[in-house]
Amino acid sequence: MGAVAANVSAVLAGYRDDDTRAGLHGFNGALAGLAAFSFIADPATAAALAILAATGTAWLLQPWSRWLRLRRPGYFSSPCLIVTWLWLPVVTNGTRQTGVAPLHALGASQWADGVLAGFAQTGFASGALAGLLVLIGIATASRRHALWALMGAGLASAAHLLLGATASPFDAGLLGFNGALTALALVDGGVVSMLGGVAVSVVLQAAATHFGWPAMTAPVVLATWYMQWLRHRVTRSAGSSRTAVARSRLQRRA
Repeated sequence: MGAVAANVSAVLAGYRDDDTRAGLHGFNGALAGLAAFSFIADPATAAALAILAATGTAWLLQPWSRWLRLRRPGYFSSPCLIVTWLWLPVVTNGTRQTGVAPLHALGASQWADGVLAGFAQTGFASGALAGLLVLIGIATASRRHALWALMGAGLASAAHLLLGATASPFDAGLLGFNGALTALALVDGGVVSMLGGVAVSVVLQAAATHFGWPAMTAPVVLATWYMQWLRHRVTRSAGSSRTAVARSRLQRRA
């Protein structure tokens, strides 16, 4: 429903057909629709809001992506996040967590199920079986990416548990899915960038949970943007240093 609404809106807006066929418009629309049905209990209300939210992501995508393109980051799921956060305060009440639950040892089976469930959450699904199917799909495209996504989910889950998260969100896959997505987004930039991004996503998700605000995929987007910006700054600084050294050598020879 969300994907259809977003694609129809993209056609009406006159966006490129190639982008629509590639799924660039329907992707955020589908996420917006899934978010509506996840946060709203009444099916009729959720359906109406899903169509409106998906339409909003389609109209937002073009100007938003153009603005981001000038600053280098990709838009990822940010259109869905922006539109969802506009209506989310109307239907939810943030509740700040006041306690920290003790960490209990997890069995190997529970650990594997919790990590795999994180992959299911990337598509708003649930359960280890659904997560395993998602992981198999990633591995079919790239075993390397599947391995690093699995590592990202595991590291993020472990970090959240050490920070005091309970077993319930871990079993639901809520602790690992942002780590998996961040690893997939950053692995081509190097292991250090990927690990740094996963760490940043954990901090952001933990902060959002502490203040009772649904983070959804915001930690992925913000962590990826930050690591891309940091890598660009480091690369530019290194290039400036090499240029300065080369000029100094030329001046000495002259």
